[in-house]
Amino acid sequence: MKIYTKNGDEGTTSLLGGTKVAKYDLRIEAYGTVDELNAYLGLIADQPEASDSLPLIRAIQSNLFVIGSQLANDPGRSHFKVPTLDESEVIQLENSIDAMEALLAPLTNFILPGGHPANSMTHVARCVCRRAERRVVELNEKAPVDPLMLRYLNRLSDWLFVLGRHFSRITGSEEILWHAQSV
Repeated sequence: MKIYTKNGDEGTTSLLGGTKVAKYDLRIEAYGTVDELNAYLGLIADQPEASDSLPLIRAIQSNLFVIGSQLANDPGRSHFKVPTLDESEVIQLENSIDAMEALLAPLTNFILPGGHPANSMTHVARCVCRRAERRVVELNEKAPVDPLMLRYLNRLSDWLFVLGRHFSRITGSEEILWHAQSV
């Protein structure tokens, strides 16, 4: 089997179920952004600071594949049985957030991304996660999606924010506080 099919050379691609759509279609944009997020999580997983979080990061990556397959599935034509998320995956993120926050100083200011490469990567991933969430919310207005998908992406961006703070703590990096400048 060749990796290239040439089927997309004209600017279209097929959803699961065979429906051809433009490569800029909102559904493609949504699952493409989820795929981009998954790639950033792979980069985070490769950081030494992520070793204690690696099992959860791999579970999140798997869940992003689930979300991607749901988004790639043509709800009107596909007969594929695609995996679904479970409420326990959202709870797992919440439990991890709570465990990390128990070790962190309370937030008293907004913080700026940066201070350590691992922290910075989590903030980039958080921003991509928010973009993925926006695309899925927009798609949901046109073609309803599993509401659990929206909750998962929302919670995942929170988890990535706290993971960045966790990385600052374990590396001894100072969090960069934002202070409003007088105009």
